[in-house]
Amino acid sequence: MGCQTSKPGAKKKSSIKGLDGAVEAPDTKNLRVKLVLLGDSGVGKSCIVLRFVRGQFDAASKVTIGASFLSQTVALQDGTTVKFEIWDTAGQERYASLAPLYYRGASAATVVYDITSAESFQKARFWVKELQKHASAGIVIALVGNKSDLEDKREVPFEEAQAFAEQNQMALFIETSAKTADNINELFTNIAKKLPVKPAAPAAAA
Repeated sequence: MGCQTSKPGAKKKSSIKGLDGAVEAPDTKNLRVKLVLLGDSGVGKSCIVLRFVRGQFDAASKVTIGASFLSQTVALQDGTTVKFEIWDTAGQERYASLAPLYYRGASAATVVYDITSAESFQKARFWVKELQKHASAGIVIALVGNKSDLEDKREVPFEEAQAFAEQNQMALFIETSAKTADNINELFTNIAKKLPVKPAAPAAAA
């Protein structure tokens, strides 16, 4: 993708790995966690990941086909490090049946919608229910309203999304902007803080 680095920061690393990548680390201070992003096409899932991992934003990024993978490590104030192994899934309807392959065994899931699209919020509701039914017990689920820089085009009230997150006992609700980087690092740091001491072990491959 043609993203340009938009702000200076610590050097970050990304890597490619197989689907069954999330396993328990040998100690509770160095965790390796499988995280999956779900949501409708065009809500900015890939942009959120690229902003977090590489500090980049590409307004013309290509549509994800199937899923893509990147990793990034978060260091918490208590000395814990959490390496997120992030699966960014395609939002198109024809790929919906593949989603369980990616959220199976995940310790965390980020369900993303576009605050300027009420339709994308309805899709987010669907994914939350799917995770509650079929994902690993104890999975940390975050609801994310992306494109907060487009406040003048908002269709999903902050209060409505917040109430939905509370009603469904979700670990986190936050609004972000991949374009401006607003709350992107905070999103992943807060997910890291919500994780259990040991992440759930991945399910065996089908």
